Amino acid sequence: MTIQEQAARRIFPTFRLTNLLKSTFTPRVGQKICILIDLPDLSLMKDFAFLKIPELTIQRNAIQFFQTPLNSGVMDELGLTGGEIFAYKTTGGSNLDLPESAMTPEGKTVSLEKDVYPHYDIILCISTYSATAPLTASAKVHKFRGATLHGVNPTILRTGLAVSYDDVSADAEKMRLGMTKADWVEIDFHYAGHTHTLHLELSNQEAQKSHGLCRGDEPDVANLPAGEIYFVPTGARGAFPMRYEDGTIALMHVSGGRIRNAELLNGDPSVVEAHNAKLVSDPVTGELGELGFGTQILPTSGRDIQDEKIRGTIHVATGRSDHLGGSLTPDKFAEHLNATHDDILFAPHKTPEIWVTQARMHRDGKTEVLIENFEPSAYIQSLIAAS
Repeated sequence: MTIQEQAARRIFPTFRLTNLLKSTFTPRVGQKICILIDLPDLSLMKDFAFLKIPELTIQRNAIQFFQTPLNSGVMDELGLTGGEIFAYKTTGGSNLDLPESAMTPEGKTVSLEKDVYPHYDIILCISTYSATAPLTASAKVHKFRGATLHGVNPTILRTGLAVSYDDVSADAEKMRLGMTKADWVEIDFHYAGHTHTLHLELSNQEAQKSHGLCRGDEPDVANLPAGEIYFVPTGARGAFPMRYEDGTIALMHVSGGRIRNAELLNGDPSVVEAHNAKLVSDPVTGELGELGFGTQILPTSGRDIQDEKIRGTIHVATGRSDHLGGSLTPDKFAEHLNATHDDILFAPHKTPEIWVTQARMHRDGKTEVLIENFEPSAYIQSLIAAS
């Protein structure tokens, strides 16, 4: 039975905000919580005017499933205080630094750094683009805990946010222990009758996990839905095909840990030309800053935030890596708007033209297959099955 067949048969509990907060944070009585959302125009925050804009589904979900329940019993049930909501202007890119100012529903402008971050213990960020990197950096300064939940949609609410993160964490740890201290990972990609291989050096580093638990007193930010094992590559070489948003496909030529240039395989030449121009003007935009493997059995949601957490999928990411323990910080980019962290997900529904025929890992003198044709290998299944 494939992962998707298993996901289709799985019965998920009903999403309850109380359960999610307990599972992720185990909040203490008296702690203060707030919500952040993003809006294309901050004037839409006044009197919740954005609720009249049909396209702003993520922001409506933030009100319906988070802010309203918080103020209608969840805070009382958990002994929390606060419940305020603030909007910042949409950044336009994954993990770009957040703006300084935000707005309240009363139309008051506030400072995130002065009026929000220092005054809350738990911050939920429900946004269009991921804010994990900038929020993690701010959490370390202001000592709060948080969760980023960008792209929330009905499927994510019904499945990825309804699970027990104790269970997610347990499975992730089994996979982590079976992959940590690897020397390298190689991925074979099949496209249009040709196979291309990407080799990623991992240098025996400790594997990390995104597992949805953000407990204790240490500042931390969970990326939800969670369920991922990841590394920050120390080097990379080879090539891999990439699908752009418009469907154009190009071959990424990699050496010295970063994409050096893109070669058009199919689609719009101008898309590839623009990418190559960016790689020349701001070379660190091509740096491979993450290698990730999903750990959960979930249905596809149409949002990478959940779909990259599905067991059998694999993703690499370019750009900013400081929130993962890497060294690429925003100040190292030539342009501020280039300082993104962009996941490149390979999954049957996302890249049907590009097939991951195999991903394998070398450690302790042995090579283990991790993924074959977007299904977890026998080795991965044995790790999960272990007691």
